[in-house]
Amino acid sequence: MSDLTDLGLSKYEAEAYRALVDAGPATARELSETSDVPMGRIYDVLGSIESRQLARSQDASRPKKYVAVDPDAALDRLLAARERELDAEADQYATVADELRGELARPPEPDEGYWTAEVGADVAIERLVECIDDADESIHSVSHTVPAGVDVDAASNRIADHLVDALERDVTVRFLASPALLEDVPDAAGDPSLSLLEEYENFEARVGDSVHGDVTIVDGVEVCLDLRNPIAPEEAFAVIDLTDPSFATSVREAFDRGWEAADPIEG
Repeated sequence: MSDLTDLGLSKYEAEAYRALVDAGPATARELSETSDVPMGRIYDVLGSIESRQLARSQDASRPKKYVAVDPDAALDRLLAARERELDAEADQYATVADELRGELARPPEPDEGYWTAEVGADVAIERLVECIDDADESIHSVSHTVPAGVDVDAASNRIADHLVDALERDVTVRFLASPALLEDVPDAAGDPSLSLLEEYENFEARVGDSVHGDVTIVDGVEVCLDLRNPIAPEEAFAVIDLTDPSFATSVREAFDRGWEAADPIEG
């Protein structure tokens, strides 16, 4: 259940304001008696909600009386104040993150290759996006077919957004597709996402008969390899991520051979 404390008031401030709304003009003693705010705290609490423009005091009366600001106006003020606090907090976190980016160096490349594996049909797109975001110099990607169950439009738009970011960082992107992929996505050649990417000189896409898998090479050292379900080959099964310059070089050489034999995707 929502409460005024959710908008930044303390427990006593919330109780005092509610008591004012219910009671109408009232003295501090009367409010203390009708709320759970102790008499020893009531003046500080009333002063606090008055400073927040949630209540007004009638100084001419003796003893002084307090009256609540209209709840709609009070809630608008609380919400605006809370939004300012959250914006300031978000800015603070962003500043901390920027400072840490300067302090935290990238980990050194391992002397020997290492790999990780993630199982699940939903990880392929996520890992591909991460690979794109990790790239500093180059992305060489091969795609054979669209796994069953993937929302093609949503996936292509999301991937395109991250590729644009990479291209803006001057990352070279080469995309090699199979004829089967173009059959899975009949409008791929005229896809607005592809048209957007083709505006960048550091992007190129081709289609070739030699493509029979799904793999992405990042900066010549990292290889993201998609595996299909051995029982249901049309389904995505797992992603293996290998960081091994020697292995990546071998995969890149195979990519280059396929690239040379491929044709530009005609828009």
